Amino acid sequence: MSRVVLPVDRLADLWPARLRGRRTGALLHAASINASLRPTLSVLEEMDAAGDLKLAALFGPQHGFETTTQDNMIEWSGYRHPRLGIPVHSLYGDHREPTDEMLDGLEVLFVDLVDVGARYYTFIWTMLLCLQAAARHGIAVVVADRPNPINGTDVEGRPQRADHLSFVGLHPLPVRHGRTIGELAEQFRAELVPSVDLTVLPVEGWNRGHFHEETGLPWVMPSPNMPTPDTAVVYPGMCLLEGTNISEGRGTTRPFELFGAPWIDGEKLAWELNARGLPGVHFREAAFEPGFQKHAGQICRGAQMHVTDRKVFRPLRTGLEILRTVRDMYPGHFAWKQPPYEYEHDKLPIEILCGRPLEKIFDETL
Repeated sequence: MSRVVLPVDRLADLWPARLRGRRTGALLHAASINASLRPTLSVLEEMDAAGDLKLAALFGPQHGFETTTQDNMIEWSGYRHPRLGIPVHSLYGDHREPTDEMLDGLEVLFVDLVDVGARYYTFIWTMLLCLQAAARHGIAVVVADRPNPINGTDVEGRPQRADHLSFVGLHPLPVRHGRTIGELAEQFRAELVPSVDLTVLPVEGWNRGHFHEETGLPWVMPSPNMPTPDTAVVYPGMCLLEGTNISEGRGTTRPFELFGAPWIDGEKLAWELNARGLPGVHFREAAFEPGFQKHAGQICRGAQMHVTDRKVFRPLRTGLEILRTVRDMYPGHFAWKQPPYEYEHDKLPIEILCGRPLEKIFDETL
């Protein structure tokens, strides 16, 4: 097992000398912790008390600063932090990019977010919008890097077409991108925001081939429906079900692993999927009743996917095969979800998730 040292484990030592004492805003969420489960906010408060920085504002991405908004596409409003008395700005509501007012008086923007290695996960796009806003205002950005929890070597899926960019992909990237959030910040600077004053604080001791459990780091949910590292492993493929009328298991304790609908025969579906010989995964017939979202309060039948070998498992290929199989088995029931989806009002959700027109998603996404 790797002994991984996060930047937030020694943030005071890594903080750039030229930025010491500056007025700082911090983009955080509930998973922003160090290896001892200490919140990054507490680390920043300690640095404030020592004069290393002046904590002046907080920012939160989708699902909220405290990761409390359960469902996807639920906006939240900013507020004043009850203990610190500083503003907590929402970047998933009326604004997804920091406004002039939010940035007023700031000299540094610090980012410490947990990404899960998939293009659709919106935290990396919130970071990009922050880089762009900071560049316009002459604000330095410091990004605390973290390991990619589904490893930093495996890449899957073609980048999206330029005319299919959206908030689940503002810049072309593979679906499973194989990058850390710090590496993405550096890529965005090189390709989109060359003028931004960016510092990426490095992770130490990470083996790029390792999954989260091999890092020795604790897991805290970066969003309410990302409860375990197992969820992150299947997410690059199973998020595609958000673009359909199939439940992706939201409203259960195993989101993105359970999937189904009231009109599916779970035994037949599991048999059909297993017969396809997809690598590293087994499908077990399952029934569940979502507590919210699609088919809430109805018994859904389908399957639970059990990843048997992460090294050969291909989540995107698997997700596409599930869509193809259910569509072919139940042509009278299966449907593509209609807009809006993640602030896109014209294209189908599945089109912006796959990054291409509907007629091309099975031919071009992989």
